[in-house]
Amino acid sequence: MKKSDLFFNVIRLPVDFGMLLLAGLTAYIFRTQLLSGYRPVLFQFNLPLTQFLYLVVFVSFVFLGAYAAVGLYGMRAKIGRWEEFVKIIIGSSAGIMLVIIFIFLRQELFNSRFLVLGGWIFAILLVTIGRQLVRLLQKIFVGKYDFGIHRVLLIGADEVAQTIKARISENPHHGYRIVGHIIEPDFLKIREIQSDIDEVILANPNYPADRVRELVDFCNDNHIVFKFIPNIYQTLTTNFGIDLIDRFPVIELKRTSLDGWGRVIKRSIDIAAASLGLLLTSPIFLTCALIIKNETKGPVFARLKRVSKNREFYLYKFRSMIANAEELKPSLIAYNERKDGPLFKMKDDPRVTRVGRILRRTRIDELPQFINILKGDISLVGPRPHQPDEIQKYEKHHKKVLAIKAGATGLAQISGSSDLPFDEEVAIDSFYIEHWSLLLDMRIIFRTFLKMFRDPSAV
Repeated sequence: MKKSDLFFNVIRLPVDFGMLLLAGLTAYIFRTQLLSGYRPVLFQFNLPLTQFLYLVVFVSFVFLGAYAAVGLYGMRAKIGRWEEFVKIIIGSSAGIMLVIIFIFLRQELFNSRFLVLGGWIFAILLVTIGRQLVRLLQKIFVGKYDFGIHRVLLIGADEVAQTIKARISENPHHGYRIVGHIIEPDFLKIREIQSDIDEVILANPNYPADRVRELVDFCNDNHIVFKFIPNIYQTLTTNFGIDLIDRFPVIELKRTSLDGWGRVIKRSIDIAAASLGLLLTSPIFLTCALIIKNETKGPVFARLKRVSKNREFYLYKFRSMIANAEELKPSLIAYNERKDGPLFKMKDDPRVTRVGRILRRTRIDELPQFINILKGDISLVGPRPHQPDEIQKYEKHHKKVLAIKAGATGLAQISGSSDLPFDEEVAIDSFYIEHWSLLLDMRIIFRTFLKMFRDPSAV
């Protein structure tokens, strides 16, 4: 999914909520002010504006649930204006019916039927207007200011490729920009502009299967989205996402189910958990800082260069080693206990300080990772973040663990931590990437808390 589409799809939810609140307020003003002379305003329980607003907030959430049920917040496909309008009518009608049923079941007298009817009408009108404003803003920001655009390499020389190229040029608000166009998969040419592209669109899928497979592997290894225009048989595939350029369906091969609302919710949980974690552990931060400073010279935090997805960052931990630990690592390679992969592990590492061993044994040294989570460097749950020099030694099948953000904890960590053979760790993380769900994240977090008190591999 394009970054601009994700952003504006998410924005529609608070805009809808605001418009529903405005619809309720408009109906109230019409009834109490503009139409008060037509019929006296008689509420059985003298409903004031403040109490009415509480009801409007509750009803707005009911409407949002109805909108979600009819597909107004779906992330997988775009809908046209008329289809969206029809869904707004259906969702609003379902929402108002639930409100009427609620009033009936509570057997309460609600003397202003106009508030119910007017709220329904204004909800349809204002939600529609709000969504059109979002469409207009998206067209302006994407078309004129290149907000969230995807830079595309187009491959193909037939009529379909030429039409796709023309449509993208004529409609910049679609969010695509052509930065290169080649006739067939030529990896020498692709590598020349690799740093300038976000996506590859294969407009002619009738190339030899081995060339297409090689192109898909290249895109996966370099974190480039691969899409293609399918022929009639390829439209039968199941693991895909669909976008439209004019009348042509563009298929995206997905490496993970973590997309759309799941991605938004996961990031929201990360921010909330990291903020709460930093708040609750602030006394521990202060205590550790004093102890570390008292034992050895050097900074309180160790800044370790790591890779998350396709970006290098500095992972924060409480310093558990002497200040020049990384400089001494090459001299200790001969003592590496991990012979099955690129990782380094040494049980009695002489670089670890006395306090550092306690911090590692209790996992307290990892608490500063809440800072990385809050910054968005890593997620709360994900594959282990590895060092750049380790990743350079990865084989092709190992690189799948870079498809999503790394995590402070993960399925591999709770399944054996550093005692796992490297290939098994990759297989477990690959399973997590392919079968991600919020429920799986919750289970991993729960098992992490249990493991913190009994994992000998943390030493």
